[in-house]
Amino acid sequence: MDNKKDKLDTSKIAGRTFEKDDYNREDETSSGLATTHEQANDNYAEGTIDGKIEKENGEIIDIPRKGNS
Repeated sequence: MDNKKDKLDTSKIAGRTFEKDDYNREDETSSGLATTHEQANDNYAEGTIDGKIEKENGEIIDIPRKGNS
């Protein structure tokens, strides 16, 4: 096994970023990037479990809770 060749292949993968076509590709790297992208988008869109909103100026606002506590 040629270690230089393996290092070159690894550096190609390490520099890779998500592309929308990754959702349709079959290789492991594309699948992993698509999954990670989906998880990051879900977290960004849904927020966090602590029920806080951070405004652009850095101010943190608690989301009011209603109902039975």
